[in-house]
Amino acid sequence: MSDQDQEAKRTTFFSKNPIVCPVCETSFYKEDLLSGGGRLIAGELTEELHRTYEPSKKYGELFPLVYAVLVCPSCFYAVYPQDFLEIKEEFIEALRGQTDRRVESVSLVFKDLDFTSYRGLKEGAASYFLAMMCYDHLDRHYSPTLKRALSALRAAWLLDSLHRKDFSENYDYLSRLFYRKARFFYMQAIEMAQNGQEPLEVNVNFGPDLDKNYGYDGLLYVAGLLEYKYGPRKNTEKRIKSLENAKRIVSKLFGTGKASKSKPSAILDKARELYDEMNKEIKQLQGQD
Repeated sequence: MSDQDQEAKRTTFFSKNPIVCPVCETSFYKEDLLSGGGRLIAGELTEELHRTYEPSKKYGELFPLVYAVLVCPSCFYAVYPQDFLEIKEEFIEALRGQTDRRVESVSLVFKDLDFTSYRGLKEGAASYFLAMMCYDHLDRHYSPTLKRALSALRAAWLLDSLHRKDFSENYDYLSRLFYRKARFFYMQAIEMAQNGQEPLEVNVNFGPDLDKNYGYDGLLYVAGLLEYKYGPRKNTEKRIKSLENAKRIVSKLFGTGKASKSKPSAILDKARELYDEMNKEIKQLQGQD
C-alpha cells in the first residue's frame, strides 16, 4: 500500500504539540479520532443511550469512546481532557503517590497496555478504569462521582465490544462488574447533587455517550435503568424498595405540559417503557399479578 493510500485510510491523528503530565512531567501526544470522510456511520441508539456505529468498508469498525479520556502513558494519570491540566496542586501529590497502585491494578485486568501508540479497545476500556481511580482523589468541584459513573458505564460498553471479539477472556464478567459500579455511582451522583454535597458542573457532558448530551434528563433515565437492571434481586423486599426508588427517579422525567414536550422523545419513550416494566415487576413481586 502506498503512503498516499495509507494516509487516506487514517482514522486517528496525534496532536502536533506535546502535553506535559502535571503529575510526573512526562511529555506525550494526544490521539484523536478523525470523524469525517464517512469514517463514522451512526447505527442504533441502545436502551442505555449508547450510540453504536456500523463498520465502514474503507475504515472498518471505529469506537469513538476509546479516545475520550486523556492518559499519561508513564504514570497512568487519567481524567477527562478539561481536567487534565487543571488539576489543583493539592491533589497532585496524592495522585503521584498512587502511581504504582494504578499501574498494578490496571495490569491485573489488561495486559500489555501501550498509551504511546494507537489505542485499541483494551486501552479504551483501561482508560476509563484509570479515570475512575484518579477521580477518587479529586474534590467536589470536579464532579468526580458523576465522572466515575460515566467512566464505569463507558468501560462496560467497551468491554461488551471486547467480549464480542474474544469470548475467551471473560470480558463479559468484567462488563457486568462495571455496570454494577456504574449503577452505584449514578445513584450516588443524584443523591449527592440533591443534598448539595457535590454540584453537577454545568460544563460536564452528561452524555452518557459522545454523540449527544442528554443532560440531567439522561442522568435520571440511565440511573433508573441501571437500578432496574443491576439492583438487588436475591431479596424480594430489597428488590421492591430498589424498584420503587428507581421509579421515583424516572418519574421526574415525565413532567406536564411544556416541560414534558421539551424533553427528547428518545428519553421520554424509553423512560415510560422502563417505568411500566418496573411497575409490572413490583406487582409480580407483591403477588398482585
